[in-house]
Amino acid sequence: MKKYDLFVIGSGMAGMNIANRCASKGLKVGITDELPYGGTCALRGCDPKKIMLAATELRHFATNLEDRNISDIPEISWKAAMKSKQEFVEIMPAKLEKGYEKNGVETFHSSARFIKENQLKVGDEIIEAAKIVIATGAKARHLDFPGGDLTLTSTDFLNFENLPKSLIFIGGGYIAFEFAHMAARYGSKVTIIHRGERPLENFDPFIVEQITKATEELDIELILNTDVSKIEKSEAGYKVTANPDGNEKNWEAEVVINSAGRLPAIFDLDLDKGNVKFTQKGIVANEYLQSTSNPNVYVAGDAAATDGKPLTPVAVMEGHIVASNILKENSKKPDYSAIPTVVFTSPAMASVGLSEEQVNQMGLDFIVKKNSIPNWFTAKRLNEKTYAFKTLIEKDSGKILGAHLTGPHAEEVINLFAMAIKGGLTSKDIKTMILTYPSASSDIVYMV
Repeated sequence: MKKYDLFVIGSGMAGMNIANRCASKGLKVGITDELPYGGTCALRGCDPKKIMLAATELRHFATNLEDRNISDIPEISWKAAMKSKQEFVEIMPAKLEKGYEKNGVETFHSSARFIKENQLKVGDEIIEAAKIVIATGAKARHLDFPGGDLTLTSTDFLNFENLPKSLIFIGGGYIAFEFAHMAARYGSKVTIIHRGERPLENFDPFIVEQITKATEELDIELILNTDVSKIEKSEAGYKVTANPDGNEKNWEAEVVINSAGRLPAIFDLDLDKGNVKFTQKGIVANEYLQSTSNPNVYVAGDAAATDGKPLTPVAVMEGHIVASNILKENSKKPDYSAIPTVVFTSPAMASVGLSEEQVNQMGLDFIVKKNSIPNWFTAKRLNEKTYAFKTLIEKDSGKILGAHLTGPHAEEVINLFAMAIKGGLTSKDIKTMILTYPSASSDIVYMV
C-alpha cells in the first residue's frame, strides 16, 4: 500500500493546480488519470477547438468583405488545421507529466475507485491518503434510445482525419453550435436537432435569436421541438428518426454527434464506498468545496455540484481554493459572481452576470437596454450583419447587473463588462471613461 498526504483523481486544470501547489508546500502528493494528462480543455476542448476555429474565422471575415476589399475567399483545409492542432495537443501530456515529476508529484495512469473513506484502488495499487481530491471533469451524456451508442462525441469530432461531408448534432447547446459553425465553414452539410423550443437555453433569448439567424444563413438546418427516438445505420451512414408534431421523420448523415450535454465523470468511482454523497449534478460539497459526507474529500471543476459554471476558468479558481483549504484548513470560499461565458460561433456570443429572468425573480428595479446594431461602425467596417446587445442596469444605483452580446470580438468585450460588474462600476462610470476608438470595446459606452 502506498500512502500520501494528498491524492488527486483527474489531471485537468483543477487537479494540476491542486497537486502542484500542495506538493510545493511539502505534502506528499500523487495524481492519476485514465486519460492522457491535460484534461478536456487542453486536449479535447477549449484549446484544440480554438486552433481549429482560426481558419474559419478568417473565412468568415473574408466572406463578409468579398464585395468590398477581398476578391477571393480563401480556401481552408481541415487536414492542415488538424495537423496544427495535433502539434499543440501531442506535446502537452508529456510536458505536464514532466512538470509533476519536477514538483515531486508521483504520477499514475489508471482509473481510480474508492475502497474505503480514505483508500483508493488505482490500477493494481492500493492508495491511502489523508486527503483525496476529485477533479475528474465531465463527459458526454448517455443517449438513452435505440442506437444512442452509434453517436460520436465532441472529442471524436476534434480528431477526425477527414471531416465528414454531412453531420447531425443531437442537442442544441453550445457544443453543437460551435462545432456546427466550424464544420459548415469547412464545407460539411450540418443539421442540429434539438428537443427544446429554442436552442442555447442558458443564454439570453434576444441574443440567441441573432445567432440563430446567423446559423441558418450558413445553411445549417436547425430542427427544434423534436425528440430523437432512434438512430440506425444506413447507406448514407446513419439515419436519425424523430417525431416532430407526432409525425415520424428521418434525417441522414455520414456521422451523428452527441451534443446533448455533459454530466460529471464521477459515476465509476464507487463513491458510496468512500462515503461521498453525490447527485446527477456532481459531488455534494460545502462552501469550502469539501464533501459534506466525507470531510477528507474535496472536489473541484465539473465534478462538483456547485453554482459554478462548467468552464475552465471556474475549474482553475476552484483548484486554487481547494489547494488553499487543504493547506490552511478551509480558509477560502469560491466567488461565482461576474464569470463570463462565450459560445465560440462566428461571430461569438457572450454573457456575464444575471439574466433578465434572474433579475425579475430577485425583484430588483432595473432598466433593460437592447438593440440589434449592425449599423454601428464596429460591424459596418467588417460588413458584419450580426451585432446585438442586451444590458441590465439597476435603476437606483446604476450598477451593471448583466450583459449579453453577439458580434465582432464579443468574446473580448464581455471581459470589460465582467470587470465592471466585479468592480461595482455604474453606467455613469462607464459612460465617462475614455476608451480607444475605433475599437469594439469603445461600444460599451453606448450599451449602458
